Amino acid sequence: MPRKRTLNRMDLRNDEAEEGEAKAGEEEETDDEEEADDEEEGDVEADAEAEVEADADDEDGASEDDEEAPKPKKKAKPKKKAAAPKRTRAPKIVRMKAVWVVYDNSSKHIETFPFAERKEADAFVEQKNTDKKGFYLQLVKVPFEDKEKA
Repeated sequence: MPRKRTLNRMDLRNDEAEEGEAKAGEEEETDDEEEADDEEEGDVEADAEAEVEADADDEDGASEDDEEAPKPKKKAKPKKKAAAPKRTRAPKIVRMKAVWVVYDNSSKHIETFPFAERKEADAFVEQKNTDKKGFYLQLVKVPFEDKEKA
């Protein structure tokens, strides 16, 4: 395995110190050069601004090139419509009617009477209870039967 090479830090510091002294003498000369560089950078910035203005003219349609060659039109992207809320169908209103229903002891449906015939329903329950106990009467709502369907 090769031996790892290490740097002598003392020598590096001395070399940097010598370079620093040499640079101090050169700084006086470089100040004049930097001012010249700053002026050149200003010229570059002015050129860049001119290009931006020219580009702006191109967008406005004032350029001569635009008159000769028409710009391709950008396709309009279709706008996504907001999803409409789902419509729920209103339930059909079913008309109900009240009827009297006679049940036996095990809640089995025995007989049905219209609401107006309460006296007949009570008489039927009395008759059944004389034979056997456990019959009762209850009011129940049922949907109307359409005559059209019959």
